[in-house]
Amino acid sequence: MSSAGEGLSRPLPEQVRLHVVELAAQVLGSMQPPAIPPPLRGIAKFDPRKRARLGSAPIAAQLETDKEFREIVAEALQDAWPELVASLEEGNVPPAAEPVLVAAAAYLTRPPGWPGLVETARADLEQAAVVAEGSAQEQALTRLREQLATQKTAAKEETDRLREQLKASRAEVADLRRKLHDARERGRLAEERAAELEAAAQEARAAVSSAASAGETELRKLRERLTDAERQLEASRRAAREGRSIEDARIRVLLDTLQDAAAGLRSELALPVAISRPADSVSAVAPGRPSVRAVPARALSDDDPALLDQLLAIPQLHLIVDGYNVTKTGYPTLTLLDQRSRLLTGLGGLAAQTRVEVTCAFDGAELNGPVQVSAPRGVRVLFSAPGEIADDLIRQLVRAEPPGRAVAVVSSDREVAESVRRMGARPVPSTLLLRRLGRA
Repeated sequence: MSSAGEGLSRPLPEQVRLHVVELAAQVLGSMQPPAIPPPLRGIAKFDPRKRARLGSAPIAAQLETDKEFREIVAEALQDAWPELVASLEEGNVPPAAEPVLVAAAAYLTRPPGWPGLVETARADLEQAAVVAEGSAQEQALTRLREQLATQKTAAKEETDRLREQLKASRAEVADLRRKLHDARERGRLAEERAAELEAAAQEARAAVSSAASAGETELRKLRERLTDAERQLEASRRAAREGRSIEDARIRVLLDTLQDAAAGLRSELALPVAISRPADSVSAVAPGRPSVRAVPARALSDDDPALLDQLLAIPQLHLIVDGYNVTKTGYPTLTLLDQRSRLLTGLGGLAAQTRVEVTCAFDGAELNGPVQVSAPRGVRVLFSAPGEIADDLIRQLVRAEPPGRAVAVVSSDREVAESVRRMGARPVPSTLLLRRLGRA
């Protein structure tokens, strides 16, 4: 097999791509449903005669990115053409092999130097196309020559006939020339008048078109200004309505967090009210108050099961869950409805046990429309708005929290984890939440 670094610098030739997709479509029909790649399960249900035509693009993309699926298709090709596949593995191309079949076998089985085999087949196909085009042009030239000869013969016959008629009409030429001269003069005057009228009409049409274009442009600008003004007015009203309530909520959450943290720290350290004791004069490192930034100092790795338990013990923690990232990690074979129901049920129990604020964010782009969701008590369920993904919604939730509040984000998405970490939140792998829900 080829190394991972080998690849094509250009797309597969169209004939080769169609052949590969056709073979993959046949293999899809013989695969067991669990073994079919998820993106192709819907295509596998198509009629065998329509599968390759309607699912061409998804099948080609899956072959390019899914090595396991490509190897399954390659095995089917090897069963059909064992000698060709064996020759390609040895670095030899059978002289009589079709270029399309050679390129398809090289692309699927990936023998050493397979990109070169594909490019060689591409060159053979292009050369064959050039030869075919030259042959077609030669045949067309032959037909044109035959037509030219036929037309020459007909022209000669017509010339002879016209010469006979010319001889019979010479007596009328003088009179016809005089009449023709008069007619030409009248025609010239008529053409000049028509040209003048056409020029005037063109100027009138140009003036009307220019005026209409200017009017449409001005109308469009006025409409855009009106739309911008309405948008700004609505934004101002919304900001005036919601601005104070949002700031009040953030301040209230921050005050509750500080109050609980201070009470917990006072209780944990057993601090007296106003009495100084001898031990208070001894220099030492005092324990920090619970926070998401203090947890890494306890030598816990991101996959340590105790990490989530310690985070859940922090007062006023806000636990944000990347819904589909967790469900597709734990139980991807269920439908989206069953995935949401199972996760929300577990989160409801977790919220009741720990009393932490739980928000579960789902990707709304995967839904055909709004859905009815029964959120458990203590669990906030949100879907991303049109044009956004759940990752953007999670970042907005973290950004909305006041500085100093403990926030943990459950997601195995590396990009999400790095971005929320920079904003002060602690990322938690999805597997830890699945283990914690499994213990409940």
